[in-house]
Amino acid sequence: MLVALAAILLTFNILSEGKFFQPTNMITLAVQATGVAIIATGMVLVIVSRNIDLSVGSVVGVVAMTYALLMTEWLPLLGMGADFPFRWLVALGLGIALGASLGALQGFIIAYVGVPSFIVTLGGLLSIRGVVWYLSKGAAVSGLDPNFQLIGGGAQGSIGGTATWIVGAVACLAIIGLLVNSRRQRRRFGFPVRPIWAEVVLGVVGSVVVLSVAGFANSSLWPQGLADRIAIEQNWGPRPEGGWRIPTGLPNPIVLLIGVTLVMTWMATRRRFGRYVYAYGGNPDAADLAGINTRWTILKTYILMGILCALAAAIASARLNGSTLDVGQSYELYVIAAAVVGGTSFAGGIGTIPGAVLGAFVMQSLAYGLSFMGVNSPGQNIVAGIVLILAVGFDTYNRRRGS
Repeated sequence: MLVALAAILLTFNILSEGKFFQPTNMITLAVQATGVAIIATGMVLVIVSRNIDLSVGSVVGVVAMTYALLMTEWLPLLGMGADFPFRWLVALGLGIALGASLGALQGFIIAYVGVPSFIVTLGGLLSIRGVVWYLSKGAAVSGLDPNFQLIGGGAQGSIGGTATWIVGAVACLAIIGLLVNSRRQRRRFGFPVRPIWAEVVLGVVGSVVVLSVAGFANSSLWPQGLADRIAIEQNWGPRPEGGWRIPTGLPNPIVLLIGVTLVMTWMATRRRFGRYVYAYGGNPDAADLAGINTRWTILKTYILMGILCALAAAIASARLNGSTLDVGQSYELYVIAAAVVGGTSFAGGIGTIPGAVLGAFVMQSLAYGLSFMGVNSPGQNIVAGIVLILAVGFDTYNRRRGS
């Protein structure tokens, strides 16, 4: 997947005569991919458990509209106006609760009533999208809390240059620690280990890649006009020759995606819940006979999906400073494609969280690159559909060859 992603980016850079590999373009691409990537981490567990969720785009839409209405109409009626502290945090908590509730409702019908997930979530896709229209009466809603808008990224919605280098250093230490721990564990249980030179190469290459990404993020600077305005407001002193050069660093959506990926990977590989999901996807009958509460496990996967959709909705609405009727449309296509392209099998029991995140970046790279080259939205959907079919076909071929 890394090779495929690199090949796609390099191809578009060649076709654009070197204009594609600009820091602004790469950061915009990454931020646009975060919403799909966050939901794709949950879609992995849903598909691994032999289910599907077609309603993610509609859930994102209704939660995004809820965020907008909470901060512009509903919370002010309760005395939480623009001067109310942490109003954005209250709205975020209520939105996450709404997403979890919608996921719990669909998960209950699937797990305990026994209606197939395809039918339940298809109904959710249609009905929840209709709720978005009734909430807003068909109109766009704008004017979110300024603090909430920082969730969507931008110059001020980033962690800055110093914090980005700190994150890069911590990531390098984590890579080295994981390699050392993996080698120790494999030796402990008598598994074969890689040569020490290979471990060193992996550590060095991984650290170089991480630090390169940090440096690339820091090469993107605040717009000069914004920097000058903030400098005057906060009294930074005399303007230096050549203007203020303030690195944006990693945008907040990227930091949120990193956190979600780490937590979801930990849950999928280190917690009982993750083991139960993979056990059920591998063999449902054996999981039942082993004493796993499979219905509760399935319900929890859909609750988790609702929470992840609420986080993606926060990013989408923050970037728009509001919400419109089409927020979240076609998310289900790209989320499912990201999971499958990332190695998740529709047969169940197989899939990884990092693979789905890479798959999301592959799909977004295709969409952004085609848009950058002037291809319209229908053309992008054609390419996305073809990639999805090829990915599923390749997975089917591999399973047949393995059997």
